[in-house]
Amino acid sequence: MKVAIVGTSGAVGQEFLKVLAERDFPMDELLLFGSSRSAGTSYTFKGKQIVVKELKHNDDFKGVNVAFTSAGAGISKEYAETITKFGAVMIDNSSAFRMDNDVPLVVPEVNAADAKSRPRSIIANPNCSTIQMVVALKTLNDISKIKRVQVATYQAASGAGAAAMDELVQQSKEVLNNETVTVKKFVHQLAFNVIPHIDVFTENGYTKEEMKMYHETRKIMHSDAEVSATCVRVPSLRAHSEAIWVETERPISVEEARDAWSKTEGIVVQDNPTEKDYPMPLFVAGKDPVYVGRIRKDLSNPNGITFWCVSDQIKKGAALNAVQIAEYLIKEGDLK
Repeated sequence: MKVAIVGTSGAVGQEFLKVLAERDFPMDELLLFGSSRSAGTSYTFKGKQIVVKELKHNDDFKGVNVAFTSAGAGISKEYAETITKFGAVMIDNSSAFRMDNDVPLVVPEVNAADAKSRPRSIIANPNCSTIQMVVALKTLNDISKIKRVQVATYQAASGAGAAAMDELVQQSKEVLNNETVTVKKFVHQLAFNVIPHIDVFTENGYTKEEMKMYHETRKIMHSDAEVSATCVRVPSLRAHSEAIWVETERPISVEEARDAWSKTEGIVVQDNPTEKDYPMPLFVAGKDPVYVGRIRKDLSNPNGITFWCVSDQIKKGAALNAVQIAEYLIKEGDLK
């Protein structure tokens, strides 16, 4: 098994190294690729130093079984043929191919089998905020078909990359020291603020991030459910939170939902509000599961249930989800 990571120096690329080591992913060789700026940098993986190679249109991917790519949509589109031409399965973390009809969009807990049909040898990793939501929604949809989803996200700085996390720390210090605040990675100051604006606005008044949640949820779940999202950047460093309202065909009780979630792989129920016990990004950062809490009936809808959902979007929302896809293919004998 020969594995490649493209975009090693970024936040997700670094998380790939951690996740592959943590899960003892079966491999004989690991190749690291990056830009001309990153080439020559070395990273330690399981005690061994691996030097980053510059990504080029050459034969470097010959013999590679699976390539995890996280270098942006433009790079993914430009190099997809180079990466896959010798048979490598490209599991792509960018938005480049997510809505292409001939590219499966996969969350293993929800639609793992879709990964087997990949005519272009490309599998797309969904948007981070979509991943954690559909893991939780799948359980409810198995009880009663979901008709409508409304979600407000509270997305951490890390969703904009490692440099964005650094900027939040820098901004916080600048505010406290009464200094001019540096604003580069966000459209406004994020420290001590919230920004209801992630990605660019589209003609219908929603941002691309919000429309991703609409389209991707329906594709992953093979559903015609209506989805309406408001995506907000908040001044936490890592792990996204979401307040979610779901309408199903028949009512689902709190007890029924809680019991089902507690039996769902990849979900941890943390729902004891009387003890001030509920998921928070401060404690979820760095962990694998999707955490669910604040489970209650929707007072405005007899067929509605609402809950709070938190997950580490660099881990489950990116690197871990991609690695789990590869693990599934290995288990199914579909990645050799």
